Amino acid sequence: MRLLPRSLFGRLILVLLTGLIVAQLFSTFVVLRDRGQALYQSVQSDLIMRTVGIVRLLDSVALPERERLVSLLSTADTRITLAARPIPIAEADSDSEIAAGLVQRQLTKHLPQNTRVEVSLRGTLVPDTMPAMHRRHMAGRGMPGPWAYMHGINPMADFFSIQVQLRDGTWVRFERPVPEALSGWPVRLLITLGILLLSVVVLSLLAVHWSVGPLRELRQAAEALGKDIHREPLAERGPVEVIETARAFNTMQRRLKNFIEDRARILTAVSHDLKTPLTRLRLRSDLLEDEELRSKIQIDLQDMESMVGATLDFMRGTETKEPSQPLDLMALLESAQNNMLEAGSQVRLEGQVEKPFRGKPLALKRCITNLVENAVRYGECAYIKVEDAEQQVVISVSDDGPGIPEEALEEVFSPFYRLEASRSQHTGGTGLGLGIARNIARAHGGDVELRNRSQGGLTAKLVLPR
Repeated sequence: MRLLPRSLFGRLILVLLTGLIVAQLFSTFVVLRDRGQALYQSVQSDLIMRTVGIVRLLDSVALPERERLVSLLSTADTRITLAARPIPIAEADSDSEIAAGLVQRQLTKHLPQNTRVEVSLRGTLVPDTMPAMHRRHMAGRGMPGPWAYMHGINPMADFFSIQVQLRDGTWVRFERPVPEALSGWPVRLLITLGILLLSVVVLSLLAVHWSVGPLRELRQAAEALGKDIHREPLAERGPVEVIETARAFNTMQRRLKNFIEDRARILTAVSHDLKTPLTRLRLRSDLLEDEELRSKIQIDLQDMESMVGATLDFMRGTETKEPSQPLDLMALLESAQNNMLEAGSQVRLEGQVEKPFRGKPLALKRCITNLVENAVRYGECAYIKVEDAEQQVVISVSDDGPGIPEEALEEVFSPFYRLEASRSQHTGGTGLGLGIARNIARAHGGDVELRNRSQGGLTAKLVLPR
């Protein structure tokens, strides 16, 4: 199982997205933590200062006046009551004790010395004596936010309970809910961070696509160059690096084109120069009186002409001015089959090519003919099987011959390579037919491969990508 994508685009996206998500999560944690600390300190300061002020005010007035002040100082979010003795505090967990202890120490610091203070954090299961407003507030709480965890507040502790003893022994009790800012998630902040992350991800995808685009164009140009050396040069646009790469590619294409054209001109001249002396030799051989000697010389001249023609064809390789066009591969295969049947050879065709194939008709006809003739010459028959797919066409040409040793399956594509047992000049083979077929196949972006059949014989597999 591959963990990394195979393409450069996929790997860049994986690295960028991983880095962005990790960085965004870490940034979100830091932002939420700092915001939580600020909120907690603000709430804590407001709670402590207000409690201390009310305690000092109640301490300065007589008991009858306190009752009136308590009713006036009680608000929608803070309930204040007086009692002769404190309400017992239930045992709390360690997190709640930490938060309660922090508030208790701050209150003790701001109140007169030896003032008794008791602080607790109560959960959502509150007594019926709690005001209806407070019960509704606590019943509507959603999932606790991150602030409670960051500051030692139990997420189920939604209510502060503070009890302070006045100088005359009376206890004043403050009940206040934990603010929603500490117990709820900051939805707006999280949405903002999510939009920021989404924007950066989209921009990263566009940037990677824009950066990888020239590489894709270069790959396509390299593939097209293998099929047509005369293709249009690659556009030299974009960043400096892309322009320099495109310019280097175009320079390579221009040099290859010049080399192939020079070679074609030289081969044309050589072909012309060789045909002239061969023609003179054939004319002179006709003047010989010795019929046996004349026959042998003419056979040698015929072999030389065949070898020269095959050599020139092989050296020309893919250099041809024949344009690529949609063609019917089945027509080429049926033509090759009919030609061999007329010559008395056994050739069977199986399969069908459903859609037209774009290629060079004469070159492909020669490629197929070479493979079929090779099978008939050395295997006495040819079995052609066609497999048509969306991406490629596969043509397999099999025979019932002796096959080829495994170590020689690639060597037979070399110029003039023959296997003595089956391929000799006497049988008409020049050792160039398979090489020419492979050159034509590769000029179309495909290839020719050989493999021995398990039941005996050889199979030549021609692969032509669409």
